[in-house]
Amino acid sequence: MSDEPRLVVVADPAAAAAEAAGHIATGLADAIAARGRADWATSGGSTPIGIYQRLVAPPLRDAVPWQHVHVWWGDDRFVPRDHPLSNVGPFEDIVLDLAGREEGTVGPHGPGVRIPVDQIHPFRTTEAIGAGRDAASVAAELADELRTAGLEVADGWPVFDLILVGVGKDGHVLSVFPGSTAFESKAWALAIPAPTHIEPHVERVTLNPAVLGEARDLLVVATGADKAPVLGEIFGDERDPGRWPAQLARRAGATWILDEAAAADLQRG
Repeated sequence: MSDEPRLVVVADPAAAAAEAAGHIATGLADAIAARGRADWATSGGSTPIGIYQRLVAPPLRDAVPWQHVHVWWGDDRFVPRDHPLSNVGPFEDIVLDLAGREEGTVGPHGPGVRIPVDQIHPFRTTEAIGAGRDAASVAAELADELRTAGLEVADGWPVFDLILVGVGKDGHVLSVFPGSTAFESKAWALAIPAPTHIEPHVERVTLNPAVLGEARDLLVVATGADKAPVLGEIFGDERDPGRWPAQLARRAGATWILDEAAAADLQRG
């Protein structure tokens, strides 16, 4: 059996979003059928927006028993949830039928789905900033929440049914940058200093990159010509996750969805 991921190359970002949304809907529904719940760690940045829009539109919105989905985030910026850099904001705006919306009302991109409030598990940056607490306290709080949430633990790490990630132009994944001390940590979640080499220059909180190796289903989505050089290196002959953290997702059981522009530098036989 190959230790390489499944690689799916599609025409453009819209096709990548559609492919990813279908993958996520199927994965969540299958996890619920198998275990009665689905634990999904989603992403931030621009990667998930088109995916979210498709997930809340028929037929996918009706294919998932959303009341059994637990939503987590792989990482976030240490900003309030209503800040433009928040990884939580797009999910709330597009996916959730938020409390206070009347039945049948429409959000920015269409009707949201109903997920119980206690099954939404963001890094609680807003509360921490309001109370004058630091990013490390947010990471510790999220780790504690994970430990009591009922996820299976394998080799000392929580097992998510599905993790969605993107890839940075420097090869980072989650908020784990090249040379990160996160590789040495045993904490389930940790604070990351603001990167100086890539924008935005904002402090982060992230899950430990070790969770990528334990996820039942790992989905990577990358689009655009600006990602082509680093993807060529990630899928090259040299293996060095310290240099290219996204190589942690180059594993059996993972699926990479790329558009043609992002896949331009891959060696495809």
